[in-house]
Amino acid sequence: MIEGAARLLAQRGLQATSFSEVLAATGAPRGSVYHHFPDGKDQLIAAALDAASGQMARALDGRDGASAEDITALFLRIWHTVLTRSRFQAGCAVVAVAIAADSSALLECAAAVFRAWRARLAALLATGGLAPHDAAAFAATLIAACEGAVILARAEQSLEPFELVAAQLLAQVRVLAGADPPARGSRSKP
Repeated sequence: MIEGAARLLAQRGLQATSFSEVLAATGAPRGSVYHHFPDGKDQLIAAALDAASGQMARALDGRDGASAEDITALFLRIWHTVLTRSRFQAGCAVVAVAIAADSSALLECAAAVFRAWRARLAALLATGGLAPHDAAAFAATLIAACEGAVILARAEQSLEPFELVAAQLLAQVRVLAGADPPARGSRSKP
């Protein structure tokens, strides 16, 4: 049910992720949802966000020591895969909650997931060669830009906007890592 809720959030958003929709998508018996989530829909959604957070953590596990460019490329591949496998029908479950929740508890759950992703990416980027301040700033940029690129790609039903953003992010991380000099007349830091 938790995985089904996470999928529905990513595909249809918060409003379309009801107990009935989760049951229809997963085939779980109606009684089990009330047994496992007695506090209601918000409890199920919070569990789905925890699952999404765990899935990203597993994707980043074992990457300590990889270059900052490799970490960036991995994060981009994750979202590229989400778009292609879903045929532009899925995005980020955490974004779906962040933009539609009217519950402060759910907003805090979404914020906690994004904070965890930023912290983990910043740590990996720092061990991958970026200065700590640059790693923290670029981690936030990487997440925000990827989420926006996913939204553009879904809206346009095309990988083009995602690939344009991905190329910019890879160029930026190379500059921050000192692998590529900034273009003449440009600044290396935004």
